[in-house]
Amino acid sequence: MTDWKPSADLPTLRARAVLLSALRAFFNSRGVLEVETPLLSAHATVDRHIDSFRTEDGRWLQTSPEFAMKRLLCAGSGPIWQVCRVFRREESGRHHNPEFTLLEWYRPGFDHHDLMREVAELVTALATALGRPLAGALDKLSYREAFRLHLDLDPLTADIADIRAALGRAGHDTGDLGGPDRDIWLDVAMSLAVGPRLGLESPCFLHDFPASQAALARIRHDDLPVAERFELFWRGIELANGYHELGDADEQRQRFEAEQRWRQEQGRDVPPYDQNLVAALAEGLPACAGVALGLDRLLMLLLGKGSLAEVLAFDSGRA
Repeated sequence: MTDWKPSADLPTLRARAVLLSALRAFFNSRGVLEVETPLLSAHATVDRHIDSFRTEDGRWLQTSPEFAMKRLLCAGSGPIWQVCRVFRREESGRHHNPEFTLLEWYRPGFDHHDLMREVAELVTALATALGRPLAGALDKLSYREAFRLHLDLDPLTADIADIRAALGRAGHDTGDLGGPDRDIWLDVAMSLAVGPRLGLESPCFLHDFPASQAALARIRHDDLPVAERFELFWRGIELANGYHELGDADEQRQRFEAEQRWRQEQGRDVPPYDQNLVAALAEGLPACAGVALGLDRLLMLLLGKGSLAEVLAFDSGRA
């Protein structure tokens, strides 16, 4: 029996400690306050892409510290960050573990472009601390530019038939994988044809998503509205998800309720949304941007490992 042994080797665990030390020094030098928030809560995310673990007493393990951290911002905390364990009910795999380490931080006075610059500075600093300096600057593409470049498709105007045709031309036989939901088809296109081609040389930011994928981000009403959010990809793997944060309590409630209706129609769990967050937003969230970054994935890529298990002391199969 060898399952008692760690899934990561000792040099990797030492590298993880170096990364955490460098991370703390980075935020300390910028005057960002380290905080802790609960992992167990009476509410959960209602995001259609994320499923939560529920405990026997009806509470929920958190998939992100986002809601609690925004309540701190509304209470006047100023810029804050934390590293915490989070839990998402998805299958384990090379790039997935149901329990993982998330870095999340919020910057009052920043928009999503300001925060992308700080994310780039952080990733560069962590790479240098591990002796794995990045070859060049981080790239940046809008969602629209990425789809046009890698799929010859305008994702802001395309309908389902257009998306399916573009995927077919790219050699992807999808059948009816996305059903009647246009956003699911865009997600399929992202996972099959666009995302795997992002950040192959150096990490790449993808920004300004379709307004229908705003989640907790503000919507900017250009000629075609877009959500002021971004994701960071490296070697085709998503590392971070950030927003120019929505501060409108009524709109946030409406988005939560719409996601609950969608989950109910799909026969999925329908967790209670965080009414404390909505109440906090009604009191006033300072204009800010926030981001969540998967530290396990970042460490895996910086060290050139092939799976998350190789950077975790014990992955889910050995936990």
